[in-house]
Order: sequence, then C-alpha cells, then structure tokens
Amino acid sequence: MPCRIPVNASLLGTAPTRHTLRPQPTILSLIFARNASIINTLGNNPGSINKKIIRGRGPGSGKGKTSGRGHGGQKARGKVPFGFQGGQTPEWKVAGIKGFVNRNSENMAEVNLDRLQTWIDQGRINPNRPITVVELMRSGCISSIKDGVKILARGREVLKTPVHLIVSRASTQAIEAIEAVGGTITTRFYTIPAMKNILQGLTHPVHSRLFRPTPISNLVSAPKESQYALPDPTGRKDLEYYRNAAHRGYLSYMVPPGETPSLFFKTPGLHGVKSRKDKASTEDNRIW
Repeated sequence: MPCRIPVNASLLGTAPTRHTLRPQPTILSLIFARNASIINTLGNNPGSINKKIIRGRGPGSGKGKTSGRGHGGQKARGKVPFGFQGGQTPEWKVAGIKGFVNRNSENMAEVNLDRLQTWIDQGRINPNRPITVVELMRSGCISSIKDGVKILARGREVLKTPVHLIVSRASTQAIEAIEAVGGTITTRFYTIPAMKNILQGLTHPVHSRLFRPTPISNLVSAPKESQYALPDPTGRKDLEYYRNAAHRGYLSYMVPPGETPSLFFKTPGLHGVKSRKDKASTEDNRIW
C-alpha cells in the first residue's frame, strides 16, 4: 500500500474562499434588543395601579373575617380618635397650630361715602343734624353695629353734601373728603354694651364725662334722661387713638401743645438724665 503524502491545499488549483466582514453588534443594540421572552414580563409600572383593599367581605380579598384586626380585644372593636398618631405627642401639640385668633382685633361696621351720599339723596338721613350710630342704624345704612362704625373713603368724589359725623373710626382719606365739602367728623369711643343701650334709648349717644360738648354735639337727638353713662376709654391703645387730632379724636384737647398723643411722651429738656452719684475715690476709701 503506497504511503500517503501530505499535500498542501494551497498548492492545489482550487479557487480561494471569500471572507465577508459582518458588523459587530454594539452595546446599545444589545441593550434595546427585544428578547423572545418579553411577553411574560409585560405588566403595569410599579405604583401605577393600587389594588383596592376590601375588608370583611370573605377570604378572597385576603382581608376578610377579622379585616386584618385579629381576634377580639379592644383593638378589634374600638376606634382611634381623630388625629391619633400612634400614642406619642401629636405634632399639633408639639409645634402648635398655624396662626392664631387675635382677640384684640376690632370688627367695625364699614360705611363708605358713596353709600352715605345715596342715603342722603333718598331722604333717609337728615344732613342738617349730626349723624351718629343711631341715625345710621335706624336708617338701614348699616345692618349691625359690631364693635363700632368706621367711615371709609370709597366714592369720595360723589360726596357733595356737608355732613357732621360722630362715629368710632374714620380713614384719613374719608376725613379729608368730608372736610373738603365743609363737613366735620368726630371719632369717639364706644363699647358694645354702650351701643346697645344707645339704640334702646338708655344712654346718650355722644356725651360722656370726658367729652367736651360742642354746638354740633348739642344738636344730637338724645333721650331726656339717660339711665346709663357713656363710658370713656381706659386702655392705652384707645386713649392714644382718641387723643390724636389726626384721627379727629374727641380727647385731642387733652394733649398739650408740642406733645404727641402717646401716654409715654416726655418733653425734651424738662426731664433731666439721671446720673449716677459721684463715687468716692479709691484713695479715700483705703484703710492702709
């Protein structure tokens, strides 16, 4: 048997094979490639759908029978109070409730100048006599007194009739508009019980112990005999307001010239600066 001689394939007359270059897959193509097993992973995004928990409607929901409360006891039968936070001190008690109720705020019944002029044009208020809380209330210009009556300046260009007002408060623009047409305004102190007595005819609507009568205030219609006296302010805030001539307060006559309505005003130069007593020198106090 003849021996086999190894033959080099390159020496044979066969045609050379052609190698084609295929593009290699990139990382992005591998990431975004959709596998054949994607169907079994389809579903809603986590958190997009919340399963509704049905309690006490049988074991199918997983929260039937005892509704997740367990067997018996106070926790299975009772309820927690509103705002219960697990037994520790609640946040509203630790940090406090936002905001507060201002017990010193005043709720004034507001009367604008355009409404006042309308009532005068309709003949519901007589401008020839002083206008007080009584006239405003009985004419229907205000429905309730609340803590007092305040005059505001809305429609001040409509006001053309000179009026004489005696009310609780007034804005600066309202005062200027009333005085521009020849009217006057006086602000005085009222309390809620006093205003109720005024409407019942038991108290004079203007005159009090500290009120200085004027020719206009004497024209106020008042009962012949007053059963209760009209009070004057005692608090610092009210005293300083009605002592201020800019507010046309009825106590402005109590402020001496050159002073301010403040109760703590001190005239410069009259009150000397308290100085410490002269201390004895240390040389005189030495024993040795």
